[in-house]
Amino acid sequence: MSHDDHEQWLLSYYRHSEIAGSLFFGRLARSIRKPEIQHDLTRHYADEAQHAWLWTDCMRELETAPLRIGSAYQDQYLEAAGIPSNLMEVLAITLTFEKRVIRQYAEHRLIPGTSPAILTTISRIMEDERWHIEWVSRALKNMHPQYGETYIQDTLERYRHADEEVYAKTMQEYAEQLHQFAELQEKHHG
Repeated sequence: MSHDDHEQWLLSYYRHSEIAGSLFFGRLARSIRKPEIQHDLTRHYADEAQHAWLWTDCMRELETAPLRIGSAYQDQYLEAAGIPSNLMEVLAITLTFEKRVIRQYAEHRLIPGTSPAILTTISRIMEDERWHIEWVSRALKNMHPQYGETYIQDTLERYRHADEEVYAKTMQEYAEQLHQFAELQEKHHG
């Protein structure tokens, strides 16, 4: 694959993941009735949709088009961690996933020679991702009286282990694409 092919795959992957997140949070926002959660969850849903648009626009600026991506990172979570049985578990898996997303974007941002369009898109998205981590962390803390701090921490740990399993399995292709892209960037700009 060429430099451009790796870049197109990575940007398509990011876009696909943001679309998957938006659809998930949109369905969740429709069903949650707690006003304080519903408010932040609706913003989260809107952010994810905006992120998909930002990646789409970035790809247009780079004169490439999204590829069809088979499955998003989130798709593997239920298999590894089980179906969340309550809102606290949904928020715990969300927090785990959002932390993974911000690490992936931070890693990509460090690749020498990354185009300004990609860097700008990542920076804009990471602002929202930080807020996602803040609001979900706050919501989980507010659930301590209902679920207990220990149970919430155990749940977060379970999802962290599931995240590591999913990352090891499904992110191999992502990691390979990112590595190949970084190598080609270095040759091209080094």
